[in-house]
Amino acid sequence: MSAVPSELTSTEVLRNEPLRKHTSWRVGGPADLFYTPASIDELKRILSELPPATPVHWLGLGSNLLVRDGGIRGAVIATGSLPRELERLDEHRVRASAGLACMLLAKRCVRWQLGPAAFFAGIPGTVGGALAMNAGAFGGETWTHVESVATIDRRGDVRERARAEFEIGYRSVRGPAAEWFLGATFKLERDASSSMDAIKALLARRNAAQPLGVPSCGSVFRNPPGDFAGRLIEQAGQKGRRLGGAMVSDKHANFILNARKATAADIETLIAEVRAAVERTSGVLLELEVRVIGEPLDPAAKGGR
Repeated sequence: MSAVPSELTSTEVLRNEPLRKHTSWRVGGPADLFYTPASIDELKRILSELPPATPVHWLGLGSNLLVRDGGIRGAVIATGSLPRELERLDEHRVRASAGLACMLLAKRCVRWQLGPAAFFAGIPGTVGGALAMNAGAFGGETWTHVESVATIDRRGDVRERARAEFEIGYRSVRGPAAEWFLGATFKLERDASSSMDAIKALLARRNAAQPLGVPSCGSVFRNPPGDFAGRLIEQAGQKGRRLGGAMVSDKHANFILNARKATAADIETLIAEVRAAVERTSGVLLELEVRVIGEPLDPAAKGGR
């Protein structure tokens, strides 16, 4: 168990908080320390007072994340209670905080007739998560429109960094080590044709093609160049496959569902077996889009930690 600074009160930290309550897959073991700062000042203080050896993990809406059943050693900082801010700076630029849902960013920019921004409605997470992985949907990608970002480090120091300081790829972002996103300035173009109908049409497309009503993380694998992970998984005969409580969706094969009280181990094992099947049949080794973190469950610890 990681030490908790004595200055931090018990109202600011939960111990052994089950992360299944905070992830879209509804699986995951406990976090040693779980913080929900309500302001940037509080976040600065938490980071500055945590012991340097304590690992720090960030949690937005809990999508695109698989937390193993043994949970997370160290601290988890949940951004859901931070201010969710969106400001129009000028004719083309908006400023969004990391905790803002991408859906809200899409809707407000469409109302301001700025675009292309409707694609953000297809990203099931927050602006911070979208920045961390260059999330995309419907042919759009987050960092295409980033002008600058605000970051925070382990000491609680906040910096403004230009886009040029980051190396951006398909579903990947590399930048200064040990810094996390607090928000971003997006540069968009005037789009007089932008309307809520565009968002509704995109969401209707998504809902027709993707499984709804069952816990999942969205796309599990990145699409390989010139192809689609879902097509390769289906070609490998994995569509509808079950393992424990986990299941490859029979609607969209790049989705793995928590269909019946799955464990994180069920899901992770199914991911590995689907990946191996695709490599055998097509020669393509799929890369994960989902992040897998935490510790496996120690069999000796079953029944409680």
